Amino acid sequence: EIQLVESGGGMVRPGESLTLSCVASGFSFSRAHMTWVRRAPGKGPEWVASISDDGFSTVTYAEPVQGRFIISRDNAKNTLTLHMNSLKPEDTALYYCLRELPTLPFYDYWGQGTQVTVSS
Repeated sequence: EIQLVESGGGMVRPGESLTLSCVASGFSFSRAHMTWVRRAPGKGPEWVASISDDGFSTVTYAEPVQGRFIISRDNAKNTLTLHMNSLKPEDTALYYCLRELPTLPFYDYWGQGTQVTVSS
């Protein structure tokens, strides 16, 4: 079965950092385009960052996290990572690691996510 297990969330104060991890199994991770998506209370999913599967590990970021977050992958360990710096209260959300498909539904499997709370 396909599994995406996120970890590393927690409660931090504004300006602090957190690193999220995701361990994938059940599919060829090295051939998959991977992404981080978050969902804040009362809002729909918001795309955060993506990393390509073409061997170059090309990264893209949503404007609100540009310059603060870094997405990376370790294909030998089937692991996706999100380094989050200078966290803000508006970053508070449930964060998901997802495999992205080239066509609808785009995201086929969802894990439990990991909660990030930024508060003073």
